[in-house]
Amino acid sequence: MKAFTALTATELRLLSRDPASLFFMVAFPLMLLVLKRGDSGAVPGYAAMIAAIGGMGALPATVAGYRERKVLKRLATTPVSPVLLLAAQLVAQSAAALAGSVLLIAAAIVIFGARPPANVPLLAVAFLLCSVMACALGFVIAAIVRTSRGAGLIGMLVMFPMIFLAGAAVPRKALPGSLRQIGDLLPLTPGVDALNAAWTGTAAVFPMVILAGIIVAGTAVAAALFRWE
Repeated sequence: MKAFTALTATELRLLSRDPASLFFMVAFPLMLLVLKRGDSGAVPGYAAMIAAIGGMGALPATVAGYRERKVLKRLATTPVSPVLLLAAQLVAQSAAALAGSVLLIAAAIVIFGARPPANVPLLAVAFLLCSVMACALGFVIAAIVRTSRGAGLIGMLVMFPMIFLAGAAVPRKALPGSLRQIGDLLPLTPGVDALNAAWTGTAAVFPMVILAGIIVAGTAVAAALFRWE
């Protein structure tokens, strides 16, 4: 437990020193909020977007980079399992996404007078599921793509269209019908639906079950395909 805590703290420090992560997980959502004039209806989608940026945008390149530099292979020869480093990366990305989302929600309420979430515990559960789901997909990308640069590129190519088509960056009702149909099939869509429902105080059980299923399936695929070197 002590080793895991130390690894997680290290991963969080590295994330806090990454300008790209800070911009896309903190500044970018706040800029969108300003453009939307603090619309509380947009906040849950932006929170899902932050989770996707961390899990699918940042995590694949980081994990593939560790493998590329033989960090995971070297850890396998020590008492500290490389699995702990991957788990620490998941916790760090989820914690960073949570911090960015809390800052976003606070700005919406304090600066713009937005309506606060009706059910905070439910919102927290929905966000946790959405964030872990995004990280599970990120691990799949890192397992398939061998290089850090390639994993980062593929992660971005997967993540950016998804945040628009799933209704995270823009409301899905604003999209043409054909694009909404594509969005129905994307794994981030139930995350957006669960967060939107929790914000209004409704328990969206089905989207949460879908998120849990994606987490299980993504973890299984990543475990089957991942190689330490």
